[in-house]
Amino acid sequence: MSIIRNKSGRIVAALAFFLASATAASAFTACQVTDTGGIDDNSFNQTAWKGVLDAKEKLGVDGRYLESQAETDYEANINSLIGGDCDVIITVGFLLGDATKTAAEANPEQEFSIVDFAYDPMVPNILGQVYATDEAAFLAGYLAAGMTKTGVLGVFGGINIPPVTIFMDGFHSGAAYYNEQKGTSVSVLGWDPKAREGLFTNNFDSLDDGRAFAQNLYDEGADIVVPVAGPVGLGSATLASELGPDKLKIIGVDADLYFTDPEHKEVYLTSITKRMDATVLDVIKRSMDGKFEGGILLGSLENGGVDLAPFHDMEEAVPAELKQELEAIRAGIIDGSITVAPK
Repeated sequence: MSIIRNKSGRIVAALAFFLASATAASAFTACQVTDTGGIDDNSFNQTAWKGVLDAKEKLGVDGRYLESQAETDYEANINSLIGGDCDVIITVGFLLGDATKTAAEANPEQEFSIVDFAYDPMVPNILGQVYATDEAAFLAGYLAAGMTKTGVLGVFGGINIPPVTIFMDGFHSGAAYYNEQKGTSVSVLGWDPKAREGLFTNNFDSLDDGRAFAQNLYDEGADIVVPVAGPVGLGSATLASELGPDKLKIIGVDADLYFTDPEHKEVYLTSITKRMDATVLDVIKRSMDGKFEGGILLGSLENGGVDLAPFHDMEEAVPAELKQELEAIRAGIIDGSITVAPK
């Protein structure tokens, strides 16, 4: 071991510098590529990034991200992270499925994880994070059917893809289950689970579209609307805030929008939460511990991967009997006695 002396004549071991350099070089880095909504979308990109931030705090990892401004950025952003210092690359969103698979197959030693996508057959170096959001959405549909004053509910999506329509399926089924149990006829506008057709903005970023779609549903009688469209839903919340929550309530998706959209918190009845932060943290820990394997990581009601957010300001407005029914339904979904799939 070589040594050097400082100006005061004290011996300084070069080993200290070597160990510090080695530690920096061996630090674990998690890298994320967002979908087009951006890192601060109050939705799935931001929630997934929180998982990286939690890993930084709890596990001491490094983290960084690249934002995709358009779908054409997916491949370039992923490829720019390969061969660098990314121990695991996390891509966020169903639309990155093809680009992630192409990169993973070309770089079999690189670990990848993707939010909202699973491969069949599986790709050995990709762990898909998927969520049984229809379970939590079923609860939201039952809740909304029990809370509506007009007997009309509304839902619309960003793009007609499975991670979006699974919310719409569950919401529609939950409202139908309420009708079945109560002998009511609450209707859901915006989605036909049998035809697989409904209302879609075809983007995840236009607040103007969110406002316009919610306005159309409100004009048709809906007093509770679920925008399954990332930041687009913020436009719906703006309209609801102007109308007042007594006329239009919003059910958020992905994150608890009472907290992530505090400007309009009074309009949120609840949110259908998808704990991407928890699954991203899990993936990073698996990779750090050398336990990473390709396949599927499923978030459900049973393991807390999906849930309904608290009612917050509307806690007193939700009848105690309805709350009890929701808890019984939750237990039924978990034990399999209640099916959430559309009939």
